Amino acid sequence: LMDQVLQDSGNNSSSKKKKKQQKNKLHKKSKETNLLQNGNLRFVTFPEVRRNAIKNNWLKIYTPIVEQLKVQIRLNLKLHRIELKAHSETESPAALQKADDYVQAFVYGFALQDAIALVRLDDIYMESFKINDVKPLHDQHLGRAIGRIVGRNGATKFALENTTKTRIVINNNNLHILGTYQNVINARNGLCDLILGSPAQKVYSKLRSISSRQREMN
Repeated sequence: LMDQVLQDSGNNSSSKKKKKQQKNKLHKKSKETNLLQNGNLRFVTFPEVRRNAIKNNWLKIYTPIVEQLKVQIRLNLKLHRIELKAHSETESPAALQKADDYVQAFVYGFALQDAIALVRLDDIYMESFKINDVKPLHDQHLGRAIGRIVGRNGATKFALENTTKTRIVINNNNLHILGTYQNVINARNGLCDLILGSPAQKVYSKLRSISSRQREMN
């Protein structure tokens, strides 16, 4: 009888513990949902291939977000995401968006020294699009389009970045551009021309001409 009483007591204790854990989990999820709806919380998910890069550079990622933007940040390896939260010390309403853009840029593959411009400068932004948004391509045709963008030993991509004063990341079908608004537009137009089959030299000449006109106007 005593054994039965102890067993029942143990089962009740275990059941209460489970209920408490479920309640805490629901409370945490509800709080998280409210923060998301209020715009005070952002999640930036990352693929497994970027896990080590994020871990190895965590202090460099963390420092400007906490010290300059006054935004809280946490690395959640279990859910493969970086969590950003505005709080009472966050001074600017745009700080959370800047932190989000900065982290997202690094996740996409931009170097930290390039991505940090999103934190320090107001006129820098990032644009992303897919090669298939410009022209539906598959298999070897997609590979050839990527080859035209990259060029031999990366020469075409490097020249395009220098001509437009931008930074470009190519990740399979995804293209990401970082720079000022007008420069990003110029780089995007150049990338689209390359995807559609224009020779690299023709694209360079066109971009140099556009850049020259813009400098004269300024």
